[in-house]
Amino acid sequence: MDDQTPRMDPRDELIGHLPAMRAFALNLTRNSATADDLVQDAVVKAWGNFDKFKPGTNLRAWLFTILRNTYYSLYRKRRREVEDPDGKMAGQLSEKPAHDGHLAMTDFHAAFAQLTDEQREVLILVGAEGFSYEEAAEMCGCAVGTIKSRTNRARKRLAELMHLDDEDELELTDSATMAVVTGTSVA
Repeated sequence: MDDQTPRMDPRDELIGHLPAMRAFALNLTRNSATADDLVQDAVVKAWGNFDKFKPGTNLRAWLFTILRNTYYSLYRKRRREVEDPDGKMAGQLSEKPAHDGHLAMTDFHAAFAQLTDEQREVLILVGAEGFSYEEAAEMCGCAVGTIKSRTNRARKRLAELMHLDDEDELELTDSATMAVVTGTSVA
């Protein structure tokens, strides 16, 4: 971009990233109300710190980093709260899929929920959101090799929880879910 071309104000771009931020927050928190609050908190933090954003860098990665850090701050604060041990609340949040594929979405959600926070996070960032390993490593504050290793272990664990073999063919209509499970995007 040359000096003559006007740059778009990152504040104007923020709205376009809200759906992806909410999806990421929903997968981290597994609660739509908490996810909405998390996104709101992250947007307020981002808005108040736009003077620290470097134009020309990846706004989406910057927003996801703020969201991720906000989640972990919230998680540390709520560590002593009683969670949903019997799964009733989580069961009410899931919706059965409208297709009859080999892999039902409810099975995927149940298996995905059993992954650790780090495993879910890396699968969302690299698989569903399409960030590169390098971008995910920067957002998570770790080495690229660590992200690759976490992704590999998370996918293996997910396949194990879903009782999938290498020969099993997945029939999913949701390309983001397919990318999380297989590591390949579906058109």
